[in-house]
Amino acid sequence: MKHWLTAPPPDRIALRFGDVALSYGELHRQVVAMAAALAARGLRQGDRVAFLGQNHPSQIVALFACARLGALLLPLNWRLAPPEWRFILEDAGAKLLLATPDMLAAMPDAVDATSLAAPGPAPDDGDDQSPVLLVYTSGTTGRPKGAVLDQRALRHNALSAQHAFEITAQDRVLTVLPLFHVGGLNIQTTPALMAGAEVLLHPRFDADAFFDDLVRHRPTLTLLVPAVMQALVSHPRWASADLSSLRAIGAGSSDVPLPLIEAFHARGIPVQQVYGATETCPIAIIQDRAEALAAPGSLGRPALHAEARIAGGATEGEILIRGPATLRRYWPDVPALDSEGWFATGDVGRLDAQGRFWFTDRLKHVIISGGENIYPAEVERLLRSAPGILEGTIIGRPDPRWGEVPVAVVVPAPDFEATRLLAHFEGQIARFKIPRAVVTVPALPRTALGKVETGRLRELLA
Repeated sequence: MKHWLTAPPPDRIALRFGDVALSYGELHRQVVAMAAALAARGLRQGDRVAFLGQNHPSQIVALFACARLGALLLPLNWRLAPPEWRFILEDAGAKLLLATPDMLAAMPDAVDATSLAAPGPAPDDGDDQSPVLLVYTSGTTGRPKGAVLDQRALRHNALSAQHAFEITAQDRVLTVLPLFHVGGLNIQTTPALMAGAEVLLHPRFDADAFFDDLVRHRPTLTLLVPAVMQALVSHPRWASADLSSLRAIGAGSSDVPLPLIEAFHARGIPVQQVYGATETCPIAIIQDRAEALAAPGSLGRPALHAEARIAGGATEGEILIRGPATLRRYWPDVPALDSEGWFATGDVGRLDAQGRFWFTDRLKHVIISGGENIYPAEVERLLRSAPGILEGTIIGRPDPRWGEVPVAVVVPAPDFEATRLLAHFEGQIARFKIPRAVVTVPALPRTALGKVETGRLRELLA
């Protein structure tokens, strides 16, 4: 992937960010300069370079500079709290932390990513087998774990995206989702750059900025999650917005409600669902435009460079993924695949007679809120030390805006105060992980083996 940036004409626009238009030639020069600067600071093949900040061209530069160097980019979720950043940085053994100017105050030890450049030759040691991305995903044990993705994975993922979305050098891709997720980074953004297309990069999602760019730059593709789709559909500008430049949108990260799909289809915009995980780079199952219109709500079929099946050869069960875009290990050297190379997603799906996959349920107790994964075990670690409760658990509650939100279900002690309990979480975990409500019960329902019956609790919340 490291050489593909030099393929398009150097004067073609690669990235637009606000009023800045970066050509492919200038992007290549910045990649070489950053790779040289990293090498001058002692970074070598296999080292980890962390990045903290909202969407910015410097993160794209850092990714391709790491690819050239043979190093790994470690994107940090800027929505996390400082203790969460510190755990990831220490666990990964990051050698350098880059940050955008607005994040430097949050992490004083960081280096300004927008000014990191050095003259002179840049190493060119990375290859197809070199790990290039280390992306931490919340773990079911309460601690995040790092998925190691190599350059081959990003290359095959890009080819799958280009095939499904029909991405060419003539496209303009609008990126509003965060680049610290493989979705925002790899479903359309890196595939577009590898195709020589133009990427319109927003720091973060803003509905007015989205509608403004529909007029100003006429994007042909974009990627959304249900919470963003809902924000657009319910916006006052939706009814009058000119969506005619959009050939399609990609959608994923959680089950996409059919009414949201229908709202876009009613405007003539196919919603191509994408299914995958951090561990699959993420494209594993995807719809093309014809499938999006023929079977709205399905996940689609295996991507060009992926295999998918139901465990045990059944028509419904856990979804398994295999292919060159799938991770090889968790950091530092923890096996991630079975003996035949299959990755177990933890999601339950159904395979219909036409070979389409449909999402059924999740084996893992993940809460997906606005496109962000929240694992109850992580929040429950803090809940156990919260004041005023005897015991408690975290479950997801349906929410019309975010899809789901976390809720604390607790057995109160005599000195219980809900506001004091919620204040316990502030500054220790990301705000989107903090419970939105506290529900008190006389006792948590448990199985004969003592396991909390989350199904009964969800019925209670409903």
